[in-house]
Amino acid sequence: MERVKQLASHLIPGSSKGLAAVEKKNPDDVVITMAIRSPLCKARKGGFKDTKSEELLLEMFKQSVARSSIDPGLIGDITVGTVLIPGAAYVARAASLAAGIPEQVPVQVVNRFCSSGLMAVTDIANKIRAGQIDIGLAVGVESMTDHPDDGWKPQSELLAGHDIAKDCGMPMGWTSENVAGDFNITREEMDEFAALSFQRAEAAQKAGRFEEETVPFTAFVKDPATGQRTTKVITKDDGIRYGTTKESLLKIRAAFPQWNPSRTTGGNASQITDGAAAVLLMRRSKAEELGLKVIGKHVVTAVTGVPPRVMGVGPLYAIPMALEMTGLTKDEVDLYEVNEAFASQALYCVKQLGLDGEKVNVNGGAIALGHPLDESTLL
Repeated sequence: MERVKQLASHLIPGSSKGLAAVEKKNPDDVVITMAIRSPLCKARKGGFKDTKSEELLLEMFKQSVARSSIDPGLIGDITVGTVLIPGAAYVARAASLAAGIPEQVPVQVVNRFCSSGLMAVTDIANKIRAGQIDIGLAVGVESMTDHPDDGWKPQSELLAGHDIAKDCGMPMGWTSENVAGDFNITREEMDEFAALSFQRAEAAQKAGRFEEETVPFTAFVKDPATGQRTTKVITKDDGIRYGTTKESLLKIRAAFPQWNPSRTTGGNASQITDGAAAVLLMRRSKAEELGLKVIGKHVVTAVTGVPPRVMGVGPLYAIPMALEMTGLTKDEVDLYEVNEAFASQALYCVKQLGLDGEKVNVNGGAIALGHPLDESTLL
């Protein structure tokens, strides 16, 4: 906790804190008036496998314009979070123009790997809070079919020979095994956690709980014989495995037998996925002026670094930082969304923080729904 206080000390807002302050409505609040996403589809074999990443982004922009209830010319800035798209800044600018967003609306790209979508939201929120803009659009997009994550290897011995820096080039599966081994997260615990993710996602999909946030997406289908592409409309996530149990997951072999303790599998790790999402933010006074419904309020973002060899444990430190900055207790938070890159790291964070499991990822997480790097953290 002392480390959390040190990390958060320079970020704590000067205004009053606590639940009452968070719930209070002020004209200068940064609020959300639209939050939508595409269906999440399995990379290489799901609904978007023949749709290019720039086409996903174009469709996301089109959907944002259609569902925002504002003139797109009012948007002061757009930030796109993406990890793998080559020349992402060119693609983002071109896609926004092709979607009918006026040329005077600027676009930029951010990349903080799995939190890139959240960083897009944070960037727009901070610009509104600072008075630079009144309205902004945050977008996340990733096609892991179009651009698989091939990792990175240092080219210089100055990095390759550094004890910590060299770990940045190691595969994420290795980091999952490090978390499982270092912190004694068992295979049975991991599979139990993963099974619950699938079961909750299945229940949520069957109950229609994703329908309000998920918009129908135009995708492409390639004829394997002719190579010609036609369009189709995708309406729901296709990666949720119905009927998943801990017992069925325990039968899956280790995905990384080369690294001890070899507890990570294709069943208790996140799926690689294609998808996109968008969030429209603005000053509360502007939302009221435009007659828009406020569906959420951005209060604070907390970020911190952790050793690369256990990169997934960031929420263990970022969540207490956010609580410290807002003056909230962990029990005053109704719902938590913790990234499920791997069951090992998500479960470790939940256990160490002492979170109520009934409040965590109540509609399933990335293990069940998929993890298109940036976008899976945006909504």
